[in-house]
Amino acid sequence: MGAAEILGLAASVSLLSGWRLYLCVFATGLAMRTGWIALPSHLDALAILANPWLIGIAAVGLVAEFLADKIAWIDSFWDLVHTIVRPLGGALLALAIVDAQDPSWQVAAFLLGGGGALLSHGAKASARAVVNASPEPVSNIVVSSAEDVGTFGLLALAFANPVAAICVALLLAVFAVLLFIAARRALRRMLAMRDRLFPPPGTNPETAKK
Repeated sequence: MGAAEILGLAASVSLLSGWRLYLCVFATGLAMRTGWIALPSHLDALAILANPWLIGIAAVGLVAEFLADKIAWIDSFWDLVHTIVRPLGGALLALAIVDAQDPSWQVAAFLLGGGGALLSHGAKASARAVVNASPEPVSNIVVSSAEDVGTFGLLALAFANPVAAICVALLLAVFAVLLFIAARRALRRMLAMRDRLFPPPGTNPETAKK
């Protein structure tokens, strides 16, 4: 596995951790434990994920996240709590994937992994805030379920095919940026509409409509 492929795998896992950290840890550990995937020798550091205790802890977090993410506004609170946890988890996973003998790789992986997880986490949290503003609860459940399926599928693809991992990382990064931009624009439009409909005290209604 070349350097570009290793970076692609680390980036993919980190970006996906920003969506579903516990799912990434649980799925990877379970796949290793059951022999579904055989990681290359340079990924031996990830063997800790196959520890039954760690799989159990990740499973508890996975169930809690699965339930919390289906309830409007509770999912946003969950995202707020994990603003530090997900980027740190993504950074540590990326750190375990790269060559442990090269300190420069370790530092780069930690910084880029944490940054990638923070980017996808920020995009997810922003998009869910917009979805939560909708009056019906179905969209929240649909979006959350799509994130569950997409994260598991992309994670399996990244581990199964190193070349695909590069494509997954690039697509996830572009998608996260576009999602973040779209969410910010939607929030601005919603806030502007709120100000027009319910002007702050002391504001001239005619001025607020302009």
